[in-house]
Amino acid sequence: MSNTFRNSYLFAAIITVIGAILFSTKAVLIKLAYQHPIDSLSLLALRMLFSLPFFIGILIFRKNEAIDLPIARGDWLKMAAIGMSGFYCASYLDFIGLQYISASLERMVLYIYPTLVLLISAIAFKQKISKIQYIALVLSYIGVAIIFSGKISTVGNSNPLLGAFFVFFAALTYAIFLVGSGQLLPRIGTRRFTSYSMIAAAVAVLTHNSIANGFDLLKYPLEIYGIVLFMAIFATVVPTFMIAEGIRIIGANNSSIIGAIGPVSTIVLAYFLLGERLYPLQILGTLFVISGVLLITLNKNKQRLNSKSI
Repeated sequence: MSNTFRNSYLFAAIITVIGAILFSTKAVLIKLAYQHPIDSLSLLALRMLFSLPFFIGILIFRKNEAIDLPIARGDWLKMAAIGMSGFYCASYLDFIGLQYISASLERMVLYIYPTLVLLISAIAFKQKISKIQYIALVLSYIGVAIIFSGKISTVGNSNPLLGAFFVFFAALTYAIFLVGSGQLLPRIGTRRFTSYSMIAAAVAVLTHNSIANGFDLLKYPLEIYGIVLFMAIFATVVPTFMIAEGIRIIGANNSSIIGAIGPVSTIVLAYFLLGERLYPLQILGTLFVISGVLLITLNKNKQRLNSKSI
C-alpha cells in the first residue's frame, strides 16, 4: 500500500467506517456478558487485561520497525490523561449505563459525542465548523430523531433515565479523548499514541478493580472469557488503531461524523443477537444517518490532508 493512499481521505474514511462498525459490537458484547453474573468494573478490567498484551506487543514491534522522534515530557502526561479519559472514564461510564439500557438506546445516546467534539474544538481551539459539517450533522441527527420518534425495544431498558445519564457523560469524556487525540496524533504517530494511552488507561482500570474487587478475575463462567477475548481483539485493539489513524489523517471532527455509522450497526446487531426490535422508522432514520456519513466522506476536496507518513 503506497504512502499516498495511506494518507488519502478515501483510506481514512474507509478505516474509520470499519473501525466504527467494529466498535459498535462492544455494546452488544457487553449486554451478552451481562447475561452472566459479572459487574461492570470487573468486565471492563477483563477487557483491558486481555487487550493490554496486544498494545504492548504493537509498541515493541513499532520500536523495532523504525526510529521515532522523542516524545516531549508534557506529551507523556497528555497521552496518559487522554487515554484515561477515553478508555477508562468513558468506558467505565458506558459499561455502567449498559446495565440499565439496551444496546440500541445506548448507542443513540452515545452518538451525542460528535456535537460535543465540534463544540469542544470550537471553544478550546477556535476551530470553525464548516457548512458541510453542519449539513452532515443535521442529516445525521434527523436520522437519530426519527429513530427515537418510533418505538424503542424494551429489552434491557430497566432504568432508561439513569442509564442515559451515565452514557451521556461517557459521550462527553469520549469527546474530550477525540479532541485531545486530534492534537497529539500528528506529531506522535498512531501506533505510539494509541499504545501508550491504552496502557495508561489499562493501568488505571486494573488499579481501580484491584482496590474495589481485590483483582479476583478468575471466578467467572468460561463464556465470559470468550466474549471478553473477542471484545478485546475485534471491539478494542483493531478498531482503536483504525479510528486513531482516521483521526490523524482527517481530524477529530470529520472522524466523529463518519463514525455515525456505528449506531446504525449496533441497532442491526442488537436486533439479531439480543432480540431488540428494529422498527420501520428506525430503518428510515438509518438512511438519513448514512446520508450524512456519505456527504462528509465524499467531501474530500474540502479537507486538508496530512501527508506525513508514520
